[in-house]
Amino acid sequence: MNGSLLEAVADVAHVAGEVALRSYGKSVTVRTKDDGSLVSDADVAAERAARAWIAERFPDDAILGEELGETIGKGKGMRRWIIDPIDGTTSFLRRVPLWGTLIAVAEGETILAGAIHCPAVGEIVCAAVSQGCWWNGARARVSDVGNMAQAAVLTSTVRIGDASRAEGWRALGRSARVVRTWGDCFGYLLVATGRAEVMVDPVLKPWDVAALVPTITEAGGVFTDWSGRTTAFGGSAIATNAALATESRALLGARSP
Repeated sequence: MNGSLLEAVADVAHVAGEVALRSYGKSVTVRTKDDGSLVSDADVAAERAARAWIAERFPDDAILGEELGETIGKGKGMRRWIIDPIDGTTSFLRRVPLWGTLIAVAEGETILAGAIHCPAVGEIVCAAVSQGCWWNGARARVSDVGNMAQAAVLTSTVRIGDASRAEGWRALGRSARVVRTWGDCFGYLLVATGRAEVMVDPVLKPWDVAALVPTITEAGGVFTDWSGRTTAFGGSAIATNAALATESRALLGARSP
């Protein structure tokens, strides 16, 4: 594993993830945000640690974080770091270890590198464009399962408000061998490392998505939003291995890339 941005996203994901891990399983202050989601003081502390790391080493870059908003960098470039300090805060608060820290760096809408660090289970995947995807220091690869009847399909929630997307999810689930939930970022880590074939989320924010794009694509998978675009800014996510990319999206009623 080499390359400065590849190493950087992994390093800052470790820093923020370890800060969050120190509060995992302990009593933390929690409040409900305007959108109804939960945030704890552990989320904020982890994001502050990530921001401090980035600001010291990349002072010219902008930063967008879920909890602390956007900070303009000192430079005039378009590079921006995107942080989700604890993806899966509900899991974190319920002492379920399937939460993680998401770090990405983007130039415009192109995601250059990203990392998913799940410290409670001791796993990290990180990737950068043309440099591959790495799982705990070894190359990661999606599975080659090409039969939906043998596939594991994941989602973070089965409460899909849009009727057509909900029906698509049911169709996909009926076709798969295994259907599991409580996924959040850990589900995408499973796809990137070949332990699941499909991960779907109908509604997401950019900080939920940015790190996922390179980890899936550099592992040989296919990442799109529901419209078939490889983007972190489409508000949804469908991650698959390559062999089931077309069939998965057809069942979901989504566009293929």
